Amino acid sequence: MSDEFFEKLFGDSEPTHMGTGWISGTSSVFFGMLGLGGVLTLHFPGLLTLPEARAVYPVDIIRIIIQAMIAAALVLGFISAILRERKVLGLTGGALGLIAVLLGGASTPLGDVGSKVGIGFDWFLLDLLVMTLVFVPIERLWPRHPEQGTFRPEWTTDAFYFVATHLPAQLTTFAILLPATFASKWFAIPALMETVGGLPFILQFPLAIVAADLFQYAIHRAFHKISFLWSFHAVHHSIKTMDWIAGSRSHFVDILITRALILIPMTLLGFTQPVMGAYLLFVAFHATFSHTDFRPRTRWLEPYFVTCRYHHWHHAADPEAADVNFAIHFPFIDRLFGTYHLPEDAWPESYGLIGSSMPKGFFRQFVAPFKRG
Repeated sequence: MSDEFFEKLFGDSEPTHMGTGWISGTSSVFFGMLGLGGVLTLHFPGLLTLPEARAVYPVDIIRIIIQAMIAAALVLGFISAILRERKVLGLTGGALGLIAVLLGGASTPLGDVGSKVGIGFDWFLLDLLVMTLVFVPIERLWPRHPEQGTFRPEWTTDAFYFVATHLPAQLTTFAILLPATFASKWFAIPALMETVGGLPFILQFPLAIVAADLFQYAIHRAFHKISFLWSFHAVHHSIKTMDWIAGSRSHFVDILITRALILIPMTLLGFTQPVMGAYLLFVAFHATFSHTDFRPRTRWLEPYFVTCRYHHWHHAADPEAADVNFAIHFPFIDRLFGTYHLPEDAWPESYGLIGSSMPKGFFRQFVAPFKRG
């Protein structure tokens, strides 16, 4: 599926501003998909949900959220169908909500939860809900590029990346943790791990962020300097439009190598599981934010913490900005190693690869690095 497919299916020449039924229609489809997905997880939790998450889910609250999604799909779909001449958006969202109701809705009895495996569909749905509700509004209210819409060119490619990189959560987690597990058996220093692991959470967590950023800086820079690694990382830098979902465009090899290598030193340093989990949530949110099309600046924060403007320069299609701003969280690391670049009061004019190109589409981009190799 492509931009053209969705434009043909849902597109029309009608206005899209507030009060035209477009916002309510697209929201209806979004909430309808989430509501239907939630009902399916209630039917098949053993297959669709992560085993480690099942034990901690507040099921009653989850049911309320699912019910709210279904209700929003039905109500917003109805509003859109009234306001819009072409009814496809409202009818699609309403149909998704109706299917969810017919399948049992939020009151669906919980299915078999005995399985020790699961594809992580629950994590995908929760991540999609939170990220969309946080980042889409701020991009619409305070955009850096007001002419850039939510459904900009190649949005379907990046949406597919979001699905492909978030859905197989258990498989990717296993692959990422495996090197760290082996490293801890051979290279662990018990005294160091006990010292770090014995620190209170309030000290461990910021220490983990600094340590991770130092290691990620080295890995990130290697992906730019080593041609074999760059062939995979170039996929991420092929984005020409910066927004929250564009940050999901990363090759599987890039993701697996980066995350696995970072977890090795983090494990050997002895950070506890709660700290590691908190860091993974933090980096997921911050990395998404740094790609966001968000105009406001916090000048007092820019020298100390990676902001949108800082990371946008890392993606700039500008020879002067090539191979700069590798740090994910703290600019002082780039200052330390001479890769800091943040022109006063300026944003990049364009984004993307410099002197090379990348084929369009998820599958073509997946095989492109192997062809180059």
